[in-house]
Amino acid sequence: MKKTIPFLFFIATLTLYSQNAKDTDTKNKLAGPNQVDNQLSEDREVKASFFELGFLDNYFTAKSKLKEKSGFDFGIDYSSVYFSANESLGETNSGAGMVRLYGSWELVNRGKKNNGAFIYKVEHRHKYTDITPKNFGFEMGYVGMQVPAFNEDEFRMTNFYWRQRLYDGKLSFVAGLLDATDYVDVYALASPWTGFMNFQFSTGSQSIYIPNDAALGLAVGAYLSDKIYTIASISDAGANPTKPFQSFETFFSNNDYFKSIELGYVTSSNRFFQDNIHITYWHSDGSDVTASLPGWGVAFSATHHFGNNLHPFIRGGYAKDGGTLLQKSLVIGTGYSTPKNQNTIGFAVGWGEVNETSFGTGLDDQITAELFYKINLSKRIVFTPDLQYLINPALNPNSSSIFIWGIRARIAI
Repeated sequence: MKKTIPFLFFIATLTLYSQNAKDTDTKNKLAGPNQVDNQLSEDREVKASFFELGFLDNYFTAKSKLKEKSGFDFGIDYSSVYFSANESLGETNSGAGMVRLYGSWELVNRGKKNNGAFIYKVEHRHKYTDITPKNFGFEMGYVGMQVPAFNEDEFRMTNFYWRQRLYDGKLSFVAGLLDATDYVDVYALASPWTGFMNFQFSTGSQSIYIPNDAALGLAVGAYLSDKIYTIASISDAGANPTKPFQSFETFFSNNDYFKSIELGYVTSSNRFFQDNIHITYWHSDGSDVTASLPGWGVAFSATHHFGNNLHPFIRGGYAKDGGTLLQKSLVIGTGYSTPKNQNTIGFAVGWGEVNETSFGTGLDDQITAELFYKINLSKRIVFTPDLQYLINPALNPNSSSIFIWGIRARIAI
């Protein structure tokens, strides 16, 4: 436990510093697009669409009244992903699905700035084919993952924590069983449910060791000024989401931790996703539970929205060991949302140097390109065709490039 004391001291110092803040902006979220509060907010947004599920209007009205009266909000969704590749070392097809139940229950200061809420998310993840999308990259000989959330964990937990906002929303902290992708290196197109499907274009650009979901830990975020924010975290590096409460034991007995600190700039706190430049330092002690090695790294991200439609970005990172897929990564791309957020087009290209500690030396650098088109068929049904082109798959000596097409669908009620 001695090695965690300096980091915990930093988090405490950050909290005390934020007590002097005077910013009254209540729209700070300091979390990723798939964090439960943000996912529920997005599900409620009015979007232009082709048709509506009118027969569910009474259900949605009842949900709204329940939230208003009790502070209890919830969502249920089902998502599917399917991929097919023109070449592979093994299987050429992969598919999986999941159902999620997630919610937020405001129990302290309901409807006020400094509210506190219990956050939960439970899931059933299941495969359609022999190879899951999470493992499909390696099946093709590519060092990378396709939507790693789509695996065969079956029943599992992702979130079970308390979220508290303080000082007019300028400070937020979460404590409990956490998902690191909610607060580490986030940006608008990071969600595997609504953004890019190749993990190089998501959290960490495949150069950050991401601990499993339901990791016992603490994360604190604060605005140090109107435009400068910081987020710090510490969590169990060896969590198992299929046995979530085991993390209460491993956190204190194994002393293997994932730690991160991020410093960022935004044009305003209301545009945390849209206009964000940040740098993230992380360190992992490794874990026997997940067979990961100790290591550290640095990631960076710069994104900006032009006219709330065009969203270019540049991201990347460097890792020293840590069990990451890539030890160097650089990504450039853009998203474009049509008026009223009816559809979103995303395109990105990434270069990656394979982590030598994880996979050995002498492997080719990889180039990855992805194009997706997210279509809101209704407020609650989203359909996303996807194309990817993989150049120099590092573990496939028989192919210089692989073409993938995919489909993702989501219905949320």
